[in-house]
Amino acid sequence: MTQMPDLLTDRSAIIGRGAIRALHAEVILYPKPGLVSPVDNGAHRDMDATTFLRSLFSLRSYFVSIARAGADSAGFPQLQRLGIGAEAAMMAATGGINTHRGAIFSLGLLAAAAGYMAARNRPLDAERVCLTVAQLWGVQILHAAPQAAASNGERAVRRYGAAGARAQAARGFPLLRQVVHPALAAAHRDHADHRLAHVQALFAAMAVLEDTNLLHRGGAEGLSFVQNAAGDFLCRGGVASPQWLARAEALHRDCIDRNLSPGGSADMLACAIFLHGLT
Repeated sequence: MTQMPDLLTDRSAIIGRGAIRALHAEVILYPKPGLVSPVDNGAHRDMDATTFLRSLFSLRSYFVSIARAGADSAGFPQLQRLGIGAEAAMMAATGGINTHRGAIFSLGLLAAAAGYMAARNRPLDAERVCLTVAQLWGVQILHAAPQAAASNGERAVRRYGAAGARAQAARGFPLLRQVVHPALAAAHRDHADHRLAHVQALFAAMAVLEDTNLLHRGGAEGLSFVQNAAGDFLCRGGVASPQWLARAEALHRDCIDRNLSPGGSADMLACAIFLHGLT
């Protein structure tokens, strides 16, 4: 007798695949100022696109598991344990290179929230998914014990007083739901080409996010440079401008020269693509 698949498992698998697709879409996008793509390594010397693909392969089961944990109303400590396991799998796959730590945290929480909502037959719109993270786990996120080895982003948060990924998640990802995802949705309405929509959303994130990757690499000056340049790109029409590609590639070269890589903005783009796929 053939056993029917469990409905929650099936939904969690769909959500998990959506998370991996979103990360893959971010990896293959070009141009992305300072970031790794199949075209080049950006400002990075220790990783390339194949490193990211190995990392993605190692994370396939993680996003399914954390979506299922969300469906089962897991507390943040359980989600955190799943994230720690995913980090270990990522490091084993990449030879100790951090490719997706930020996405494991932020996108993992969104997948858990989507799992929670899907299990209760609630609409998976972007606003509600983001706010569900805050409602279910916001207090626990803020008060969770820090990991033994602080990341570069966490050190940047302490040094510069930036609102890092933990604060964004605890508040229901305000920049993601108010700026980045709306920019992606609007760009999809205006452009049939997914590449154009993804570039537009990435620059929207770069213009507003206190990106701790930039603070770590370039301090406040590096962050300000990228935010101002991204804002100028958008003010000049963004991807609707005939010169968009030349301007984006010029900033890409500038970021490489300055050793700047807006990895936090790349994570926000992947999260926005994930949310857009849910709806």
